[in-house]
Amino acid sequence: MKKYDVAAYVWPAYTGDEMRARIFWPEGIGEWQSVKNAEPKGDYVWGRKPLWGYVNEADPYVMEMEIGAAVDHGVNVFIYDWYWYDGRPFLENCLNDGFLKAKNREKMKFYLMWANHDANTLWDKRNSRYGTTVWSGKVTREQFETIGKRWIEKYFSDPGYYRIDNKPVLSIYDMSNFITGLGGIDEARSALEWLNGEAARSGLGGVHFQAVKWGDGALNVSGVDGSENRAPFKTVIDALPIDSFTNYQFVHFTDVNRDYEKIVPDVLKEWENDSKLKKTYFPHVSIGWDNNPRYTFFKEKITKNNPPEEFEKLLRAARDYMDSHGVGLVTINSWNEWTETSYLEPDNINGYGYLEAIKRTFAQIN
Repeated sequence: MKKYDVAAYVWPAYTGDEMRARIFWPEGIGEWQSVKNAEPKGDYVWGRKPLWGYVNEADPYVMEMEIGAAVDHGVNVFIYDWYWYDGRPFLENCLNDGFLKAKNREKMKFYLMWANHDANTLWDKRNSRYGTTVWSGKVTREQFETIGKRWIEKYFSDPGYYRIDNKPVLSIYDMSNFITGLGGIDEARSALEWLNGEAARSGLGGVHFQAVKWGDGALNVSGVDGSENRAPFKTVIDALPIDSFTNYQFVHFTDVNRDYEKIVPDVLKEWENDSKLKKTYFPHVSIGWDNNPRYTFFKEKITKNNPPEEFEKLLRAARDYMDSHGVGLVTINSWNEWTETSYLEPDNINGYGYLEAIKRTFAQIN
């Protein structure tokens, strides 16, 4: 039995198989288009290239290779960003056609993070400066029930789906969008209770609900856009049947425009503060931040001096936190967030360095 579960987020946009994605990336290779075409901006040069090439991550043969590399280095869970826009799923191909059809998929688990944020032109480099909304991430109760039934039938029931306390885990990225779309905090609670009951009736024991924490800012709990009726994150998750929470990226709660070692104290403080809340906190480690590949102009916010050695120090701190707080899961940003420069996949600059850091910290112990 593994002592530590190491879960990396997966951004499922590195494929051309989703036709709707071509409004953002018309070349037909998904967001590899932005990676491949990242250009110098004055003295700034991004210069990253994937050692595995611009592969189609909705191809099961590609995913067999990636699963093998992940497991060999201690990553044993993939958290797939899962989207629903305009009444239908978006970017499911990487999970459905890649991971779930890989012959060696039994080597690792997976679960969903419902990425229910609005989709905007950030993904379209030609128009990223405008941030115009393309699709809303909010859903009504009727839509939520359609989505929930899809989760249960296609994913939660899968023997490879990740469980905590023998319940399938569902992570929710944008709690404000979730609550507002449903119509308020009471309606959001009712929706989660419905999904938990549906999963229990399907023989799954219910659902382990995991929230993503962005910071300590207050969340809209009214169900009305622009409402001043807000509550702190702690109050919100206490009012809902949330079982645990974690983070998605350091950029959500601290200034990342500095050296990695200067970010670390803020991260440690975040972990310790979150450990005092009533709900279980799973520590999170990000690799860095630089989303210049998504823009035609220079974006100053960049994490500096974050080689694998610095990442490994924080991984070891996360392991110590897990040991001292009795939790067995750490989340990593990410497996493949190339356009945010926070990825484990090997590149021309650090090779397999970040994966090797995980291997030294977790795989050898497991």
